[in-house]
Amino acid sequence: MSATPPKLSDQKYCKDCGSMIDARAEICPHCGVRQMQVPASGGKSRIAAALLAFFLGGFGAHKFYLGQVGLGILYVIFCWTFVPAIVAFIEFILYLVMSDDAFDRKYNQA
Repeated sequence: MSATPPKLSDQKYCKDCGSMIDARAEICPHCGVRQMQVPASGGKSRIAAALLAFFLGGFGAHKFYLGQVGLGILYVIFCWTFVPAIVAFIEFILYLVMSDDAFDRKYNQA
């Protein structure tokens, strides 16, 4: 049986080859695969979208922030009915429970 060395707190496994590497390593020295995702510049923030949906969602501020101008205008047109505010509150909850990866795939595409 081959025993693998225990993982120390300052080490992690490479996500591609499984080798033990330093926890701060951006690139695996064994296989050369990048370990950490580089955040996209100008990317949208999930928390900012959630806060906009909570405080200004009835006016569609979160939709304008996320680049969905058509829906933002629709929210503004119907803001007097309070329906957009209810929908925005539901979207606020969805943004909070959504993972960062799912949010990035949906709203931070290159």
